Amino acid sequence: MDRVTGFKIIAGLTLLMVAIHLLNMLTGYSLTMFGLAPRTAHGLVGIVVSPFLHVSTAHLIANLVPFLVLGTLVIAEGFKRFAVVSAIIILLGGSLVWLFGFNGVHVGASAWVFGLWAYLLGRAWFHRSWSNVLIAGTVALLYGGLIFGFIPRPGVSVEGHIGGAFAGFIAAGLLLSAPRSRSNAAR
Repeated sequence: MDRVTGFKIIAGLTLLMVAIHLLNMLTGYSLTMFGLAPRTAHGLVGIVVSPFLHVSTAHLIANLVPFLVLGTLVIAEGFKRFAVVSAIIILLGGSLVWLFGFNGVHVGASAWVFGLWAYLLGRAWFHRSWSNVLIAGTVALLYGGLIFGFIPRPGVSVEGHIGGAFAGFIAAGLLLSAPRSRSNAAR
């Protein structure tokens, strides 16, 4: 897949989030009830749905800009890789929020964003190459401020940020780590 096609997929996901947000606004934010509600049966659907729901336009925009950049960097490895990384982030990260999150409804793509960020940093750790290290350095420089997303504050799902980042790093480890040879391990 070429980079233009990859960017079109990321742009399509972005437009889907915008369309869902507009529908949510028009219905008085009634779709928010499908967000992730920890430790409830009805909250399970939120594991998959919550990344596409946002509680305000500012919330949506704050997630879309880094999603466009980080998603484009990941999909440059191919659609299949992006899909698997995203599935791990959304399912594992969401499950962690469902298990350990505060009571309330968690929504927003920030867990996905944190997961893509951690995947790109993990990619440089597990698959060392100049290009991966350069991309990770650029990502760390541009989005190093995401680290403040781990600081608890009202209205922010720190659990989502932590769960997403953990899942992104796990995705990098699962997809990119290769067993080291005995001769390498002994050095």
